[in-house]
Amino acid sequence: MSDRVVVALDVGGTGMKCALVRPDGVVVRTERHPTDAARGPAAVVGTILEVAGGLADKARADGLTPIAVGIAVPGVVDEARGVAVWSANVGFRDVPLRDLTVQRLGLPTALGHDVRVGGLAEARLGAGRGTGHVLFVAIGTGIAAAHVVDGTAAVGAHGAAGEIGHILVRPDGPRCGCGRPGCLEAVSSAAAIGRRYAELAGETADAPVTAAEVAERAAAGEQLAGQVWREAVEALADGLASGQALFDVATIVLGGGLAQAGDLLLTPLRAALHERMTFHREPQLVAAALGDEAGCLGAALLALDAVGVRDHQEKR
Repeated sequence: MSDRVVVALDVGGTGMKCALVRPDGVVVRTERHPTDAARGPAAVVGTILEVAGGLADKARADGLTPIAVGIAVPGVVDEARGVAVWSANVGFRDVPLRDLTVQRLGLPTALGHDVRVGGLAEARLGAGRGTGHVLFVAIGTGIAAAHVVDGTAAVGAHGAAGEIGHILVRPDGPRCGCGRPGCLEAVSSAAAIGRRYAELAGETADAPVTAAEVAERAAAGEQLAGQVWREAVEALADGLASGQALFDVATIVLGGGLAQAGDLLLTPLRAALHERMTFHREPQLVAAALGDEAGCLGAALLALDAVGVRDHQEKR
């Protein structure tokens, strides 16, 4: 058994999921820490460095050798420069997080986008393993994607590849947070589904209904919930069909909170996507397998790639 490990952190607006991960993808230690983003970006960076350093020290105390650090953050990430360019959730603005981590820990560090590293993990270790061409789509408060080919996630010319949530699917639809009406995430994200149901039902802000509850009510035969759920599924199928036309993947992996609806989502979505296929090859549509471990695992894989270590994680 290898004694080498990677320090991996998946930083969100509320909490950080942290782990020590071996080169074969096996997690040997996990921790969770609050992000407390309200304290400001400088305080969050301080916490990231403190937690990463603490994990490295614990690894050494257990006879393990930390060889690299991988950090995943939300927002716009310049992976080549190791800079967290912008994040609404954490408050980052041009934070040179990779260099700061190297200076603090003295270890090679890779910085990645949270959805891209999640896609990397699902493609190599999870539901997309062995299929070569994977589109990982995370559906939660928003919708974003990662296009992974042979174990490498596309970054894009400006670090913004995978913003499938901003494909225009309903020109006359609700206004998206980006400012344009009709984006996919303004119709089919978990947040959008809850908002749409509340709007049509006239429910107050004191009694919000989640997307999961809408799915359950639709399955139970409630007409209004069924309408909202169908609208979301149809729009999502349009977005995925566009993604398939662009990327021609073998597998689409659905992750994020909405994917936890399981067959309530997958069964009608598979049927709707099938209807939209003409000459395109229909992709396999599956639920993510790694849950909330994906971000940490992907951050670790990114760091291992950066230092040239790959112990056949795909065979995990």
